[in-house]
Amino acid sequence: MFEIITDSACDLTPEMAKAMGLTVVPFYVSTDGETYLKEGQEMPVREFYQFMVDHPEALPRTSLPSVEDYETVFRAKAAAGKEVLCLSFTGKMSGGVGSARNARTLVLEDYPDARIEVLDTAAATVSEAITVQSAAAMRDAGCTLDETLTWLTGVQPTNQIFFTVGNLDYLIKGGRIGKVTGRAADILGLKPMIHFKEGEIFSGGVARGRQKSMEKALDQLLGYLAERKADPDDYRIAVGYGYDEDEGKRFWMQVRAALRAKYPGSACEVELFQIGATIAVHTGPYPLGVGVMRRWKPAGQAPINKN
Repeated sequence: MFEIITDSACDLTPEMAKAMGLTVVPFYVSTDGETYLKEGQEMPVREFYQFMVDHPEALPRTSLPSVEDYETVFRAKAAAGKEVLCLSFTGKMSGGVGSARNARTLVLEDYPDARIEVLDTAAATVSEAITVQSAAAMRDAGCTLDETLTWLTGVQPTNQIFFTVGNLDYLIKGGRIGKVTGRAADILGLKPMIHFKEGEIFSGGVARGRQKSMEKALDQLLGYLAERKADPDDYRIAVGYGYDEDEGKRFWMQVRAALRAKYPGSACEVELFQIGATIAVHTGPYPLGVGVMRRWKPAGQAPINKN
């Protein structure tokens, strides 16, 4: 059985990671641009969001895991004779996957027979969580590392997120949108829709007001499924929220209700995650959206309980 290594951008809680037998290599976050703390360990996600809410003028930063961070983990696994699958945050938005690949090269110099595979998941936050969960399910079902790697690579194009943000301030601060355009949109009450696919962020249009932006994200998910003539039970679907847990739960219920209304014969399971600091530094404290990815099912699996 192979070992799974991932990074904190997958936004799985420590309890979930422990239950799945994962090793999580953290990103680093900073509220002052000088002191960097391990995301989710030295800097709890809730504490990070509270800082953003209390200090809207600040521009928090993140830093990727170092080569040494990965090397320490890989070396221990290689010494124990364990095969490793490392699942990394999209390489189009971070150099973390490069750190992991460089660490792999260093470890193989001392352990040339070790098996360490590093996969750029082309995923982020909830879609990375789904990717990692799928890998763990395949491992636990007895799939080999090669079988898992092949399946994950094949379904990457199905991995997408439809989301919105509270306002454009952080996109403006981060240089991802012009100040004039951004301020004009804010004055008009427009909320940007963001489409994550192929490992990077694209414009998903705009909506007028928060509720309309939530409805549009849901419409985009439904459009994604309709375009593929898909049964939602063949996909893993997850809602992600930022600071406002109550809003996240409301949207989660809204997504479930809409799916069950459109697909009355399906279970329409929807997961719920809090989006972590790695994404929040770009979106601000109020990201909200829904991710989707093809579901892995073992051969001969009984249908999902649809009662």
